[in-house]
Amino acid sequence: MKRIYSLFLGLLCALTLFAQKDVTTFLGIPVDGSKTAMRQKLIAKGFTPKMVRTTEFLTGEFNGGKVDVHIVTNNNKVCRIMVSDVTPVSEADIKIRFNNLVNQFEKNSRYLTVHENAIPEDEDISYQMLVKKKNYDASFYQRPEQIDTLALQEIVKKELLSKYTEEQLNNSTPAMEEEMQAIIVKIGAELFSKKHVWFRIMKEGYDKYTISMYYDNEYNRSNGEDL
Repeated sequence: MKRIYSLFLGLLCALTLFAQKDVTTFLGIPVDGSKTAMRQKLIAKGFTPKMVRTTEFLTGEFNGGKVDVHIVTNNNKVCRIMVSDVTPVSEADIKIRFNNLVNQFEKNSRYLTVHENAIPEDEDISYQMLVKKKNYDASFYQRPEQIDTLALQEIVKKELLSKYTEEQLNNSTPAMEEEMQAIIVKIGAELFSKKHVWFRIMKEGYDKYTISMYYDNEYNRSNGEDL
């Protein structure tokens, strides 16, 4: 088992406990708890409540621009903060803004990038969105704020023991270790996926676009439990 733990520690040293002790944050605020509490924390950050018809949200500045902030809940727990541009811009400008945001996230050590997100310079966004129905998204994952190695060991051990005996783990073959590594990587990916931050280009009338950003706490998102 020591060999397995050694492999486990090498691959998962940057991960955190699979529990709601370490959730997605927005401006340092955990995307969790009640809507009322989140609203008060955002107001304390300088955002102002606003009501349009029957929809309440907050407005203010974020990352150098004017934005509207919407709080989304599931089962009375905050599961998403949506941050939307207030001022639409042209196709050329939204491409620049999108790629600048990608660059900012990629340079931020608090985030993990899993694939290429930038839009090519010669991309015809309007055509791709209108005719091809293409979405322009960029996905990132917040790195863990804390590490609970012992708890992670228990998670991995439980998963491995569902397939192997203790004796098999202590006398593993190269083929078994390769399979074990795949299991460990899968667990790691699941842990990171719980702290998802992404953004999308939104079309706002003729040749006008905005970007909406989403800070998701996947622990609180609906998984069909109410069906």
